Amino acid sequence: MGKEKADLIHIAERFAIEGEIGSIEAHGNGHINDTFLVTCRLAEGKTRRYILQRMNQEVFKNPKELMENVTGVTTFLQNKIRENGGDPEREALNVILLKDGGSYWQETDNTFWRVYRFVEGADSLDVVERPEEFYESAVAFGQFQKLLADYPAESLHETIPNFHNTIDRVEKFKKAVEADVMKRAADVREEIQFVLDREADCHVLCDMLAAGEIPLRVTHNDTKLNNIMLDHETGKGICVIDLDTVMPGSALYDYGDSIRFGANTGAEDEKDLSKISCDLELFSLYTKGFIEGCGGSLTEKEIRMLPMGAKLMTLECGMRFLTDYLEGDHYFKIHRPEHNLDRTRTQFRMVKDMEDKWEKMQEIVESFL
Repeated sequence: MGKEKADLIHIAERFAIEGEIGSIEAHGNGHINDTFLVTCRLAEGKTRRYILQRMNQEVFKNPKELMENVTGVTTFLQNKIRENGGDPEREALNVILLKDGGSYWQETDNTFWRVYRFVEGADSLDVVERPEEFYESAVAFGQFQKLLADYPAESLHETIPNFHNTIDRVEKFKKAVEADVMKRAADVREEIQFVLDREADCHVLCDMLAAGEIPLRVTHNDTKLNNIMLDHETGKGICVIDLDTVMPGSALYDYGDSIRFGANTGAEDEKDLSKISCDLELFSLYTKGFIEGCGGSLTEKEIRMLPMGAKLMTLECGMRFLTDYLEGDHYFKIHRPEHNLDRTRTQFRMVKDMEDKWEKMQEIVESFL
């Protein structure tokens, strides 16, 4: 666990949780934060559960700004859900404040901690097992957009600066190519050229945001299936979790990253590129669910640009893997020497497949206008 149980109890007790702490155990398989499930004993044999997390300061440099984002967005969501007759304790994350009112605890070893109410009767999934699950995640992420449509996105902090600034990403990539600190560039000329041939694409969404052609919105920025809680009884997505990367951006970022990850017919690090393609049935299913979930909050221009969101987020991801490979694999965890290069090639193969299917992707999107 990294910390003794007594230390974890000491930290958890700083928060306004109900009942007496009975157990604390490691929870989930997240790679960023340290997460623990806290079970508290209430009267008459009942229990209440909470999530205790240590925030990762290597990734998120400013816990204060991060928690300002999270508390602002979750409070707004709870109010909207309550107005709509929903259950704000299950349909939104609930931050448990400190007993003195703060949103996080700074421990003596300079670690930062927070507590959420555990979402009961629901689970998240790491991989799409049935198409309906992918659809439900689309609806949930779309509803997240709809509920936050009138939230002042410009008031949010950038918890990871320039995260989806593809213009900045391509400039950093070109610097990595030029520096070539690992002397790897000569062996990946084809992959480098793949990016350079699409440099103009990296300007499209950033330029549209800057010109006001598409609106600045609250974006989740990590729209994988495992960040949706699916209800045990209905199978529907009820709650969007992991709000650490909530920032101002474009709805196309969230949509595009979901397609990149969920509509790919192969694994993210698949070596056999013949297994990699964009599944148009899954693409259509997710598009349908996302637009339905957004409930009219997307503009016509945003809807028409959805294929570009999918292509650009996939290109950006591949470019990030290749940048890391050129710089010595210091950002993404690797499990073999050319792991990041394998990841790069799957993303670029996905991009090329999208380009080959571009007219069909546009037709699918048009059918939902």
